[in-house]
Amino acid sequence: MPTEAQSTTSSPWHAGEIALQEKVGVAKRMDEVGRRVLRDYLIEQHCQFYPQLPFIVLGTVDAGGNAWATLRANRPGFLESPDVHTLSVRLAREQLDPADLGIDDGKAIGMLGIELHTRRRNRLNGTIHRTGQNGFDVRVGQSYGNCPQYIQLRDFEFARDPIQPSGYDPVSFGNLDGRPAEMIAKADTFFVASYVDRDNEGRQIDVSHRGGRPGFVRIGQDGVLTIPDFAGNLFFNTLGNILANPKAGLVFADFESGDLLQLSGDAEVVLESPEIAAFQGAERLWRFRPTQIVYRQEALPLRWRSRADGRSPNSLMTGSWDEAAARLRAKALARS
Repeated sequence: MPTEAQSTTSSPWHAGEIALQEKVGVAKRMDEVGRRVLRDYLIEQHCQFYPQLPFIVLGTVDAGGNAWATLRANRPGFLESPDVHTLSVRLAREQLDPADLGIDDGKAIGMLGIELHTRRRNRLNGTIHRTGQNGFDVRVGQSYGNCPQYIQLRDFEFARDPIQPSGYDPVSFGNLDGRPAEMIAKADTFFVASYVDRDNEGRQIDVSHRGGRPGFVRIGQDGVLTIPDFAGNLFFNTLGNILANPKAGLVFADFESGDLLQLSGDAEVVLESPEIAAFQGAERLWRFRPTQIVYRQEALPLRWRSRADGRSPNSLMTGSWDEAAARLRAKALARS
């Protein structure tokens, strides 16, 4: 059952986030941390960071309440801060992107600025003010930094002018077969959008990074994805949102080809399962059932090259689903 999200002036967190913080015994400490690090403005470091980026990760919600995550690219400088309460975004409307349905004036948005070549990342959420068909401003609701854990180092280059379309139409799939399954099976990175509607504060969208060893996302025979949740900053933005509102949007990128796979559907948090102990590094699990699957060939004008020594040290300390299954089999045999 989803936890009812409640906004309160006595806490910087909503009910879903607090429930998970209480579960691991850090609610009091995180209350203090939240008051210190969650800001409604951009610090100078972040004002300088966003203009360096060649792409931005966005989380949006369409008119039907479906969450979507996407990657949008442009030449560095397409993001800038005219003042500490605003991030200006120069991106044209993209009708082929399902996430674009949530980028209208007055809508909430989640943003993740991430440099794959340095592992720097910062998160932001706020409200859109459209300045035209080629851009919009975001009024900052929350802005904060993130640690560099689980990010694989990659260097980028532009394969085409970012304003030039890919030339391919989106393809919708009814299930996770073929190319979508292939992209998920080899992925060591994806991004997830989630949201809550907070009393008196409106909609709050988050979009965040997830990383692990290739194949850390398992596709079940029923088409449900199962994802281990590793040690993090204890904010529980994503999983707290899912507890409060079981909707999510995932995007997987093929960094070598520029292909995008965008999924929207229903999610749940798993706090009790033998698979948690069996999967090295997992502290809990979450599951995602896609209801919409959109594949967009060469949607991104960027291409990335993985560094030979670029594996995240944190990811290397985690397990795999094959190893987890072997541990469970061994445990079953020991009991027989």
